Amino acid sequence: MADSRARTPTGQTKDAGWEVGVRKTVDAPVETVWTFLLGAGLPLWLGNTTLTLEKGAAYATDDDISGTVLSVTDGLRIRLSWRPEEWNHDSTLQLTVKQVETGTTIAFHQERLSGREERKIMLGHWKEVVQTLDDAITAL
Repeated sequence: MADSRARTPTGQTKDAGWEVGVRKTVDAPVETVWTFLLGAGLPLWLGNTTLTLEKGAAYATDDDISGTVLSVTDGLRIRLSWRPEEWNHDSTLQLTVKQVETGTTIAFHQERLSGREERKIMLGHWKEVVQTLDDAITAL
């Protein structure tokens, strides 16, 4: 019997359109990383905005990205709807931090992308973001 997953292009899901995930481990404790990501580091990954950590809270950035907070697990994960002004659809963005032996892994997962090209653009974007975050956290 053939494996049907082999025919599915990388990044395409059965139910959530296209998705992308990027992660990087930084040399800092999880508490420090979480505080940085939702404080001074917020503009580095989300943009210039104020983010209220409550389900349903809306946000809008100076870069014309808007959305709402879908869920927050303090010190672990935040899920947001994420939509640049030029898109005709929302995506879901999840930021997770996890303590590992060598520091903290920062993971971005974005789903509900419209297709392969949008996935490719967002893969490049999130790779750049995690490198910028690594550099900023290293400089703390």
